[in-house]
Amino acid sequence: MVNVQTYGGGLWHTWFDRDLSVAGRVILRGSDGSFLHKLVKVKRPVLRVPTLAIHLDRTVNKDGFKPNLETHLIPLLAMNEDSSGSKEKDKPSSSKAAHHPLLMQVLSNELSCGIDDIVSIELNVCDTQPSCLGGGNDEFIFSGRLDNLASSYCALRALIDSTRSPTELSSEQSIRMVALFDNEEVGSNSVQGAGAPTMFQAMRRIVKCLGHESSGEGAFDRAIRQSFLVSADMAHGVHPNYMDKHEEHHLPELQKGLVIKHNANQRYATSGVTAFLFKEVANMHNLPTQEFVVRNDMGCGSTIGPILASGVGIRTVDCGIAQLSMHSVREICGKEDIDIAYKHFKAFYRTFSSVDRKLNVD
Repeated sequence: MVNVQTYGGGLWHTWFDRDLSVAGRVILRGSDGSFLHKLVKVKRPVLRVPTLAIHLDRTVNKDGFKPNLETHLIPLLAMNEDSSGSKEKDKPSSSKAAHHPLLMQVLSNELSCGIDDIVSIELNVCDTQPSCLGGGNDEFIFSGRLDNLASSYCALRALIDSTRSPTELSSEQSIRMVALFDNEEVGSNSVQGAGAPTMFQAMRRIVKCLGHESSGEGAFDRAIRQSFLVSADMAHGVHPNYMDKHEEHHLPELQKGLVIKHNANQRYATSGVTAFLFKEVANMHNLPTQEFVVRNDMGCGSTIGPILASGVGIRTVDCGIAQLSMHSVREICGKEDIDIAYKHFKAFYRTFSSVDRKLNVD
């Protein structure tokens, strides 16, 4: 068995009886005494969390599946920890003392290094089933981690493609950029999360490098006030079997475009002004949009939008691609929505500055 720790609010029952593996980063000791950071992914299934047979849990279908995350979610690696056949298994190793010896052998085989050369690891359990198209019309994407790799992919691809032509930026008066953060699911308070000052430090350096001496004091603050942030995180599409979980007049559907999120209690950072600007970009390019408001009798999730908006006072819209099975080991979104999101983000990069100049706000 390999001990694990849960991260964020997962649908943990979906991880049972799946072919699982590990991926992440390791620190290796080099032959010259240096240390090297490497990424690793073991593609073959090496872990599995088996469910308890129905014969031993007769009431599970009536009472519900309620696993104890400490004792029931431990993945099975092997029946015998010394079954690796490694010639190094009898050697003393600090890594072996801290981690399962067979897991360390699997990693050393994958990295073509000795077990003792692995001095530190940071791994995640992951599903081995690849992403695929599905549905009768191949209209869905079935994949792990759509939340929020789908938004990240669309934003990065849109930024790259919006600057392919040498003339793309000839009349641009703003800076186009994308920021990708980690740890949003657990509050963003990490060095790589949105709570860190990294993005705004980068923006300050950009302003300083490109600004003229005549810009004077407060150039960065003025640049922030003129900037616009699209906080893109996946959205809750209406579930056909649980339609009562959505507000009846706000039912975001798959394949119907980006969802603009609103919340009066500022769980989302969207305002009337920022929603208008983002939708106007879509209207100019004949792209559909949808609206989401949570029911008053249900709690509302949040995003990095309010964190960044309140941190420095930047105009922000919260939006996302509608999906089902959020936080499951296998999530679902519409194939067309990826294309729509990409086109919307690219249109935003190309036309937002001209739209913004036409808007007068007291």
